[in-house]
Amino acid sequence: MSNIKDIKIADFDYPLPDERIPRHPLVERDACKLLVSRPDGRIEHRTFSELPELLPEKTLMVCNDTRVINARIRFEKLTGSKIEVFLLEPIFPEDYVLMFQAVGSCRWGCLVGNLKRWKDGPLVKMLDIDGRKVKLRATRLRPLEGNGQEILFEWDDPEVTFASVVDAAGYIPIPPYLKRDSEACDSDDYQTVYARVKGSVAAPTAGLHFTPQLFERLRASGVDIAPLTLHVGAGTFQPVKSETIGDHPMHTEVFSVDRDSIEKLINAKREGRKITAVGTTSVRTLESLPYIGAQLHAGDLSLHVDQWSPYGDSAVLPSEDVVKELKHILKYMDEKGVGTLTASTSIMIAPGFRWRMVDVMVTNFHQPQSTLLLLVSSFLDRDPERKRLQWRHIYNEALDQAYRFLSYGDACLLFPMS
Repeated sequence: MSNIKDIKIADFDYPLPDERIPRHPLVERDACKLLVSRPDGRIEHRTFSELPELLPEKTLMVCNDTRVINARIRFEKLTGSKIEVFLLEPIFPEDYVLMFQAVGSCRWGCLVGNLKRWKDGPLVKMLDIDGRKVKLRATRLRPLEGNGQEILFEWDDPEVTFASVVDAAGYIPIPPYLKRDSEACDSDDYQTVYARVKGSVAAPTAGLHFTPQLFERLRASGVDIAPLTLHVGAGTFQPVKSETIGDHPMHTEVFSVDRDSIEKLINAKREGRKITAVGTTSVRTLESLPYIGAQLHAGDLSLHVDQWSPYGDSAVLPSEDVVKELKHILKYMDEKGVGTLTASTSIMIAPGFRWRMVDVMVTNFHQPQSTLLLLVSSFLDRDPERKRLQWRHIYNEALDQAYRFLSYGDACLLFPMS
């Protein structure tokens, strides 16, 4: 594990000109470019609409159906000072579903912009929710670890849920590297067409390229589709500030997978069908599942995968039999009488990681010196003796061929190097 922790993040740098970061997506979601990296290292330049012809036969495609919430709420004090509250994670109720069903009050862990101007007293914002006048109050309770604050939200209409409050009060939190304010178009553009479960503060952007028509063609071509939910946190934009990855604390994200999706994963593995993950959030969830299964079998009910668990920093590691580990999850769900597994992960996927679940990946082009780039390199470059790193070859090619990068950019279809 020491070798993994010694990986230098500077080795995952590349030049990204600002003009390669589009501020808005293409009008047609699936019209973007698609770079295909084959197992023999060949690169093909296609369009995303060709995806059904490019995926392995009868693949199981796994998508993250999280929905981005209007996580930025702007208040204005009587003095004219503007305070922005950025919802990070629920504190009470802690469960996301219960949180958005809450009435009257709830508590969140938040980042607060212009905090020095908010010395005491509540912030107040008047809302119009379906013709009802609702007063929203935000009160600071206590500082949290890092730069966070626990905020109590209260509203004066008992028939209004927090989901409605957020929809009326907030704005979509587009990534900081877009260097602009949220616009009305982001409410649609920054959601996947299959977004369903509210909770993310950032979109699983690989999924932004899909259209309902493309899904119809995928199913017609024999692709099976399974949803899961990982609520993307603000930590996804957290830069790696340490020289080596061993000193970088990975953010924790909550995920849930229902019984039907776990059974589909088991069947795909048994039948030798490939599993295609749409986006790094789906990857993180899928690769965390064998660890959860092994922990449950060993009596560890924490339902959390630690950052360094995959590298031996744990008493419990998954066996080579992935199906067995997934069955341990089903057994636990049966014993608890639940239809959905809810757990959390801070898993670090870096070169040296032992891949167990994902065979093919659909993803966007990621920021230099990011943990997502470490994940992509780990997926592609599994032979430590190989001199040319495929991730760097791909990114150089994308830069040469005028691909668009990051959230509203183009996409990749990646196969591990053989």
